[in-house]
Amino acid sequence: MKNIPKILFLARWYPDRYDPMMGLFIKRHAEVAAGFADVAVLYLRVAPGKPIGTEIDHQLENGVVTTLVYYGTKSILPSFIIKRITGFLFAIAFIKGYRFLLDSWGKPDIIHVNILTRLGLMALCLRKFQGIKYVITEHWSRYLPVTGTYKGFLRKYITKVVVGNAEAVSTVSENLAKAMQSHGLANKHFMVLPNVVDTQDYSPVWTESKNTKKRFLHISCFEDRSKNISGLLRAISKLAKLRDDFECILVGEGIDLEKMKSLSAELGLSESQVRFTGLLEGAKVVEAYQSADFMVMFSNYENMPVVISETLSCGLPVVATSVGGIPEYINHTNGKLVAAHDEVALLEAIIFMLDHSSDFDKQRIRQNAVDIFSKQAVSQKLKDLYGFVK
Repeated sequence: MKNIPKILFLARWYPDRYDPMMGLFIKRHAEVAAGFADVAVLYLRVAPGKPIGTEIDHQLENGVVTTLVYYGTKSILPSFIIKRITGFLFAIAFIKGYRFLLDSWGKPDIIHVNILTRLGLMALCLRKFQGIKYVITEHWSRYLPVTGTYKGFLRKYITKVVVGNAEAVSTVSENLAKAMQSHGLANKHFMVLPNVVDTQDYSPVWTESKNTKKRFLHISCFEDRSKNISGLLRAISKLAKLRDDFECILVGEGIDLEKMKSLSAELGLSESQVRFTGLLEGAKVVEAYQSADFMVMFSNYENMPVVISETLSCGLPVVATSVGGIPEYINHTNGKLVAAHDEVALLEAIIFMLDHSSDFDKQRIRQNAVDIFSKQAVSQKLKDLYGFVK
């Protein structure tokens, strides 16, 4: 491997013109890798409502050469035919984007696949025909038994071949690695690669809170099937019957946002008790963390959500369900764990935090997060991952 390797990220999710938050954790990994390597990203995105064809958006952003390929699928052809050729349209978009990168950036030394399976198949082909070795980082929770979404003989077979031919596989938690291995996805080098947090921006406010009420935060993509925001709202409605010294701030947007707003109203929760802010970015989301006393996540299933990493970096304790990789990071020193779906336990944990969140050692929570999620810590993990490529 060269002293300054050229690393190509193939990203299944990445921030784009339609969704600036999609795959933000992959972008952060790429930016960290750009601190010691020449990094490019290739991302393919279906352009909603656009006719068949491709558009390439190429730019240099935060040291990362970024090539976004938008491809349309709209046609006069019947929809059942379009569904059958989407894989072909994807492959055409990939070839165009990859050729563009070869001409403008050059041939990569290492390919870093982020999220299987299609992009892994592309990497496998490039290994066979161009001799470029690849590593994998998997973020998707579909391998967890509770989701029931990892199925299909062909998908499973291709995924097994792709994983087996990678130099190494990384996941953001041991739990996800074990879930993949339980499906027969074998590789000689599995490792944990945590999500990265800019711990300079995501940092505590050391002064005493000026809130007149205890404030707890929930940040998510507002997809209720996994995040169980409805269960959180039901617990809050019971809390409101017991005390009025709190406010819950719900940050984010997604397919179930309006549904959750309606449920909150149906439960009789006022805006002084529950407030929906919509999507917050940059300094505004950091301010939301810094103004809170603790975070609550009541997910039915998870991998390891980056919002928990950000919360800990801000020195705040977390109430979360004991699912996925969360128990690997949350313990009695930085929060409380409850069972998924257990709204009674959630209510008890929130009440405990309302009374005791200030008892947690904010500095200790912060330092442990820096040791795991900071750019410096994740940079070394990425170097370890690429070190498997000989």
